[in-house]
Amino acid sequence: MRDAYKTIFEPLHLRSGKDLRNRIVMSPMGHLGSLPGGYISEEELAYYDMRVRDVGMVITSATTIKEGTHYPGLPAVETDEHIPGLRKLSTVLKSHGAAAVMQLLHEGANGAGEAPSAVAAENSELPLPRELSDIEIEEIIKKFGDAVRRAIEAGFDGVEIHGANGFLVQQFTSPHYNRRMDRWGGTPEKRLAFPLAVINEVKSVVAEAGKPFIIGYRISPEEAETDGLTMADTIRNVDILADQGLDYIHVSLHQFWSKPRRGTNDTRSRMEILKEVVGDRTALIGVGEIKTPEDATMALSTGVELLAIARGLLLDPKWVQKVREDNGDLIKKKLYRSDQLDLMLPNALWEMIENFIPFED
Repeated sequence: MRDAYKTIFEPLHLRSGKDLRNRIVMSPMGHLGSLPGGYISEEELAYYDMRVRDVGMVITSATTIKEGTHYPGLPAVETDEHIPGLRKLSTVLKSHGAAAVMQLLHEGANGAGEAPSAVAAENSELPLPRELSDIEIEEIIKKFGDAVRRAIEAGFDGVEIHGANGFLVQQFTSPHYNRRMDRWGGTPEKRLAFPLAVINEVKSVVAEAGKPFIIGYRISPEEAETDGLTMADTIRNVDILADQGLDYIHVSLHQFWSKPRRGTNDTRSRMEILKEVVGDRTALIGVGEIKTPEDATMALSTGVELLAIARGLLLDPKWVQKVREDNGDLIKKKLYRSDQLDLMLPNALWEMIENFIPFED
């Protein structure tokens, strides 16, 4: 391994007590390989087994917490009946030394048809969502706790609360989606009440388990909607989240070095700004076009503790191994039509990839 790459392979001790062997995380990617009802399939187990052999931590595909609302192909942690399959999944994820984290999802307006307020995304073709009642909100918070209990029983090392990408938890923080004037909205502080309640429910369940367990939280720093989240909102929210005893905050970005669109005059990247806000209170995960070991070392130089890699591990399951063995120039960066079997990609995922990633002949 080159000296320049040593920071990639430094271990990290998380505040929960869990230790990660290096700074690379397999990003939560929707593999579309689960069976109807969200049950774990053999093809998704094979897909993960190829990709978790060298990473420090793996975050699963978004896993739905509420019965009957999940997208086809996504895994579910909705009932106790899902636990046996999830136990098989955690065994595969941890079998080579990675920490296994389950990402917990409620889709909200983008799939489940229910939201903080009866407001849809701008230019959305989805039907207008139904506004959740106070009782329903409390029930959803409890469902997050139930999902954590099941994740613990299934052998996972942690959970990530999906508070990004326009799904329910983010919708509560958003001035566009959340028009409520009760205890769940009306001011920036009250729009944070739901995610903070979810965090507290998760922490309560973890405390009852009495063992080290990772709690992460994923955010999207800005929204495209005219009256949506700005960088100023995110700076304020992240400052509060950093004091919640989380193991990490995961910043969802298309490009690690992207800069704010609005809400600040700071010309630095979003990740640099948020690292300054968070300081040492919790770890930050950065993501976005980390393709080469040089990309990774430059990103880590900002002080960000962890890097999530998505497409890199999709195209080359041996990405981390090749960097460790100083074979970074051999990392696969192109996709060929004959690759599906070699890369163990689920059929539904392969069909989706055909529409988004150009093939080499």
